Amino acid sequence: MRILFFVSSMHAGGAERVAATLASAWARRGDSVTLAPTYTKKGHCFYRLNAAVRLVWLADRMGWLGRKLWPPLAKWLAIRKLVRETRPDVIVSFLTNVNVMVLAATRGLRVPVIVCERTNPAFSLSSGDFLKKLRRRTYPWAAAVVLQSEDSVDAFKAMVPGLDHVAVVPNPLPADIPEAQPVRGALAAGERRHIVAMGRLVPIKRFEALIQAFAALAADYPEWDLTIWGEGPLREELARQAAETGLGERIALPGRTAEPWDELARADIFVLTSQVEGFPNVLLEAMALGRPCVAVDCPSGPREISQDGKYALLAPLGDQPALCQALSQLMGDPTLRDVMGRHAAASVRERYGLPQLLARWDALFQSVTAPRGAGGAQASARPDGVRENDA
Repeated sequence: MRILFFVSSMHAGGAERVAATLASAWARRGDSVTLAPTYTKKGHCFYRLNAAVRLVWLADRMGWLGRKLWPPLAKWLAIRKLVRETRPDVIVSFLTNVNVMVLAATRGLRVPVIVCERTNPAFSLSSGDFLKKLRRRTYPWAAAVVLQSEDSVDAFKAMVPGLDHVAVVPNPLPADIPEAQPVRGALAAGERRHIVAMGRLVPIKRFEALIQAFAALAADYPEWDLTIWGEGPLREELARQAAETGLGERIALPGRTAEPWDELARADIFVLTSQVEGFPNVLLEAMALGRPCVAVDCPSGPREISQDGKYALLAPLGDQPALCQALSQLMGDPTLRDVMGRHAAASVRERYGLPQLLARWDALFQSVTAPRGAGGAQASARPDGVRENDA
């Protein structure tokens, strides 16, 4: 199968990591895959790709005049030309702004386009009013719209009426994620226990709530430290908050890491405190690595990934005492940490392993590329996780 895959950039980010994972997996099994970042300032590819993936930077095809004088038109023309050149069987597109442009540029080319939302659309702050209007206008042209979680489907259908084919396909675990590691037992002399969080230092991640919770528990658990990995505009504010707790030596903000799995594997507890997520890759990966986890029950992802709190402790969003209680429960109970870590790894590896998720993508590809029978209906059945409007 020939797959043309559009994504905004290939910088360090969750959507980019999933794009690299899927593109590499499809290429590895023999599909012809062209990955096209559409960011006009180009950048670089942060994630490793399979050697068979053809990486095409759209910025290289827009020309200097196009990028400077009228970037939307230059991008529209470059996308359309790339589609004609690659002659794909199916187009996959990630992120709302990219999806809108791809749908507009491929109109009339008779290639099925699958557009993918990478946040919970009912709560996302990344789409302004104008982009939302464009989404309502263009998304009905898509062969399918992919969301990451079941609990976002109804809200999205209300926001974008007229969709015929909505699928739920969560993020896969990367193929090369290490095996789960057992949690640590008794500490050797001089060792410390570590609570770890990871993400951009932005308000939506609510790291200030995590620092506040750790400060409330620190005296009762003197062997524990907190590390928040990531960079962002709140660095100074969070560093100031950590210093004001008097726990500066026990709260670390070391910046971005090039080895996130190594840092997650060293955690005794992983914590997610976000206000909203699309589908939190870092929580999924921490659980796959065997880390016992505490997650705020935000929309969307934590409840689904944890199976209603069975494989990670959930705290209601905005309930600071509940967050403290969940942390304290894990910090004080090594047996619970061990059991939860092992069961979490087994659960998510079974449900979100790359082979399982590739099978769902294959079913989706088949449903949008299969010949139409009498009356225009698809000849093949809809895949698991795919919904259709009643209208």
